Amino acid sequence: MTPVKALEWLNLTRHGESTANVAWRAAYERGAEETGVTERDADVPLSDLGRAQAANLGRWLAERPADERPTLVYSSPFRRALDTARIALDQTPFDLRVQIDERLRDRDQGILEGLTGTGIRLRHPEEYERKLKLGKFYYRPPAGESWADLALRLRSFYRDLSEEAAGERVLIVAHDAIVVTTRYLVEGLTEQEVLEIEKHPIANTSMTRWRGGGDRLTPVVYNDIAHLSEMPAAS
Repeated sequence: MTPVKALEWLNLTRHGESTANVAWRAAYERGAEETGVTERDADVPLSDLGRAQAANLGRWLAERPADERPTLVYSSPFRRALDTARIALDQTPFDLRVQIDERLRDRDQGILEGLTGTGIRLRHPEEYERKLKLGKFYYRPPAGESWADLALRLRSFYRDLSEEAAGERVLIVAHDAIVVTTRYLVEGLTEQEVLEIEKHPIANTSMTRWRGGGDRLTPVVYNDIAHLSEMPAAS
């Protein structure tokens, strides 16, 4: 397990809906080989719905009891996550600065970036077969990252966080892969367990939370969207 037990609260949220999320859904619905997203991954913006989700998240944070409100906020450097964090904080009375850490960025897909499963199978059949052989957790696309690679850099982040933020209530705004891999690290999950979890989408601006106490972090909620109950659902 990763040593983050010194925190009082650890809160993770995925960024609000992005324009790439919209493009991905459309690509899969029409059976396309690629999404058509033209921006580099780091520059993908929020959709209008995503901005509304971020504001709603901020209002939810503002309503938390004083002993649950974040005292530190960290974000992926990617635009969709950073904008989510800033929009959310604008809805709160908190005087907090968003701290950016590149270790919270999304998993790098390398040469497979922007391709659907159909696109990978047709354009890179050798990679498609290699992924099937190695398994999703350990497969690394050319110029990209495996889930194991992501776990290594995220373990480094949490090791530093444990040393620098003891007793703090931390909010992290990042990506679905960061949420899932954090569970892998904090809860000591197996490869099979984390891949089973990964089958189910992490909702945009959903909350995953652990409460500190004693010598461990205890899971409270995972992929919770109760605060989004009045908004349209998005993958």
